[in-house]
Amino acid sequence: MADYSEDYLLDKRVKIFQPLNGYRASTDAVLLAAFVCHVKKGDNILDVGSGTGAISLCLSERLKNKEISIRGLEIQPELARLANLSAQVNHFHFLEFIHTNIFDYKTDFCSFAHVVSNPPYSENDMPSPNLSKATAHNFVKADLEKWIAFCIKMIKPQGFFYTVNRAEALEDLLCLLHGKLGGIEVFPLYSKSGQDAKRILLRARKDSKAPLILRSPIVLHQEDGTYTAEAQRILRGGEGWD
Repeated sequence: MADYSEDYLLDKRVKIFQPLNGYRASTDAVLLAAFVCHVKKGDNILDVGSGTGAISLCLSERLKNKEISIRGLEIQPELARLANLSAQVNHFHFLEFIHTNIFDYKTDFCSFAHVVSNPPYSENDMPSPNLSKATAHNFVKADLEKWIAFCIKMIKPQGFFYTVNRAEALEDLLCLLHGKLGGIEVFPLYSKSGQDAKRILLRARKDSKAPLILRSPIVLHQEDGTYTAEAQRILRGGEGWD
């Protein structure tokens, strides 16, 4: 019996293999992939902490005609293996996943046009008893400061950085990016209208002096729990936005 399931993203246009008992992709990954913009023909993209590959797979589907290349870095060997299997079955020949600890990765500094990351969210939350989930969600051998520093180090001049995190992490993120990246744009994510934002999407650019912009919020669900039209456009339609 297989130790993984065959699932789908973007209204079944993308197949993804995920562990039956372990870390599995969430809507955050699909939203973050849609947040990547200004991608030109021939650009390269780095997915830091790629997990099951959901971000890169969604990007590959949307940008497959732009002759891009995408590389994912993942510390869990089983997740990297499944992500590569997903890339193969979707015929994304320009997408590869490497099993590595990012803090042992010493090549390709300052060479990626786009760096995207859905980092572990917590240092203090009680970790899951499932090791795969705990590794994905809780910082173990590093913290957010080291994680963001690595991402910045990988961005080439004028390149872009994209991330998703808890709303309460915004203050820390802004401090970590201060003086290093500019043109920061923050998109609050609301589960329903009238609720507090639980997540934020953040985009920034190397060597930019543009001021911070707080964008209009993205509301994911209507009162009846179904997706809003904007969420449908992103989560099902696979569209991006600037």
